[in-house]
Order: sequence, then C-alpha cells, then structure tokens
Amino acid sequence: MTKNPFYNALFAIAYIIVLVSTVSWGQNLFGGPDESIFYPMAALGTLVLSAALMAYLFFYQPVLMLIDGEREKAVKLFLQTVGVFAGAVVVILIFSQLL
Repeated sequence: MTKNPFYNALFAIAYIIVLVSTVSWGQNLFGGPDESIFYPMAALGTLVLSAALMAYLFFYQPVLMLIDGEREKAVKLFLQTVGVFAGAVVVILIFSQLL
C-alpha cells in the first residue's frame, strides 16, 4: 500500500463499509432463500478475502521496509496504521451509539 498510515486505515475502513453495506442491503434488494448451503461458503470465503486484504493493507509496506533494513520506520508505520484504524473504529462506535 502506501507509507501513509491514514490512507491504509482509510482503505481498510472503506472496505469494511462496502462489505457490511453489501451484506446488509443485499438481502433486502435481491431476496433469496432463508437457508442455503451457499451462505456458510460465502461467509468463509469473505472471511478469507478479508483476512488477506487486511494483511495486505497493514503488513505489505512495513514488510518491504523491514527487508530494506528500515526496522524502526516499519514498526512506526505499522503502529500508526493500527492506531489510526483503532481511532476510526472508536469514532464509528461512538457514532453508532448516537443513532
């Protein structure tokens, strides 16, 4: 990704918003059966995709920096990205309590 922790965290939050919105509104828009063998498959597939995407967003650039010998910068970028992401999650939780 980028060396900007705000962009990395923003992309992670945006992915989560799109995923949750799709799941929430998908059933209302398209309907479908109440139970299906495909729902657990889709859930597991989504979990694997999400884990891979979040690993890319949070770890890719710091690992490249580690390989280049920039350990301190890599750790700082990772912790800043996690910190910004945690802050965004807290803001979302607070906002959700106000609605």
